Amino acid sequence: MANHKGDVLQGTLDLMVLKTLDAMGAMHGYGLAKRIEQIGEEALRLNQGTIYLCLVRLVNKHWISASWGTSENNRRAKYYSITKAGRKQLIAETKNWERVSGIIGRLLRLESGT
Repeated sequence: MANHKGDVLQGTLDLMVLKTLDAMGAMHGYGLAKRIEQIGEEALRLNQGTIYLCLVRLVNKHWISASWGTSENNRRAKYYSITKAGRKQLIAETKNWERVSGIIGRLLRLESGT
């Protein structure tokens, strides 16, 4: 695999944010982005603007909630948590991802006709 950071595949950021919040609990935006990059073994690049737009979108859909708190370096930060509706969406998006990735996997295993 190439040794460069790739952009997040469109449509997958919501799933990654929901899963990370479900697994890790409440997090602030910067910490959330860094955790996703860390789990992705630094192969993903998360632009701060992209993560914050995603967080706003998920709050507006009521899949996550936001509240103010104090970060580990004693700064005021907005913390995000997954909601009950977000957990339902996480299940639905996980099933869809598994279905789509299964289809792509089967296509990649096709023998060449040439």
